[in-house]
Amino acid sequence: MGTEPKICRAKSVQSDPREAVQEFFAGVSQADMGLVIFFCSSHYDLDVVAEEFNRLFPGIQLVGCTTAGEIGAGGYSNHSLVGASFNRAAATAISCRMEPLQNFDMSSGHDAAAALWGRLRNEAASASSRNTFALLLIDGLSVREEQVVRAVQSGLGGMSLIGGSAGDDLKFERTWVYHEAAFHSDAAVLLLVHTPLPFLAFKTQHFASEEDRLVVTEADVTHRVVKEINGLPAAEEYARVVGLDVEMLNSDHFASSPVVVVMDGTDYVRSIQRANPDGTLTFYCAIDEGLVLRVARGKDLLGNLEQALENVRKDVGSPQLILGCDCILRNLEITQTGLKETVGKLLDDNNTVGFSTYGEQYGGVHVNQTFTAIAIGAHHG
Repeated sequence: MGTEPKICRAKSVQSDPREAVQEFFAGVSQADMGLVIFFCSSHYDLDVVAEEFNRLFPGIQLVGCTTAGEIGAGGYSNHSLVGASFNRAAATAISCRMEPLQNFDMSSGHDAAAALWGRLRNEAASASSRNTFALLLIDGLSVREEQVVRAVQSGLGGMSLIGGSAGDDLKFERTWVYHEAAFHSDAAVLLLVHTPLPFLAFKTQHFASEEDRLVVTEADVTHRVVKEINGLPAAEEYARVVGLDVEMLNSDHFASSPVVVVMDGTDYVRSIQRANPDGTLTFYCAIDEGLVLRVARGKDLLGNLEQALENVRKDVGSPQLILGCDCILRNLEITQTGLKETVGKLLDDNNTVGFSTYGEQYGGVHVNQTFTAIAIGAHHG
């Protein structure tokens, strides 16, 4: 029996950090545990969480990050700890950390990913990009996601890669990734998972662009701040295009009317994080002067997700786990539209474990307002 690939998922809503980790441990514990992935609220005392993890999971590959909300049994939750464990028959996993991200260099990022891939193939001779996937967890306030995911994907070649930017429950102060027994800021963790189970990387978004053009005419590119759009103060011009007074702008409006950039006929959402008192707009994604943005409108988030999950079932069968990185702005939108329980149930029915992110990564690109995921099916053997 011990050789059957097995995945267990667990969740704790205990507010005490020690009790939360202990309950989580009880839920994911299994024989020959080789890998544990978790997502936790930034409200926990992270030093205590790390200490308890080290005590309960010695010698086990353990990675995770802080969130802007969690997804697990029962759907969406806040101030909780969720995750999953894989036994050694289900996964051979290996990870590395890249830091400090403020000094991130594309070529060393490429080399780190390529070296990690080389180490995994030494450990698991049968590993190939067909039976191995990558998960990238990155400081969501580092403003380095584009460079990191591009470098990592180039180092991994054609391997499926998804990722999420860590959150801090919309405080925008500090976000954390967990690796080698501690939480780290200004860092990214790359995890490679070689598995005999069928899997599929997928993404879904539900926005279509409209005609209005918003040209970025002045920006602080380093800090992702847009100062002027169409030659006018950025917040004022965005508010005019979406039909609002500038004082009314808030995260709900940015969730329902994001801006997109069109690349090769595909809309990529570039979400606005906040309007600043000086009339500028801070973005979750890279922006540049001269960039042409368009306002986008939502087209049925629920139907879109249902279709994506139907395609998953056709490909890998009923998923025993979906590792999901779901943009916080999707969470805000479904809360606003009264769909949170319905969408949460749909994710739970498909055994999703994941978190609300400050950005998502998919195949070398950093995106927003998207659900990026790896769906893992049952063993065919």
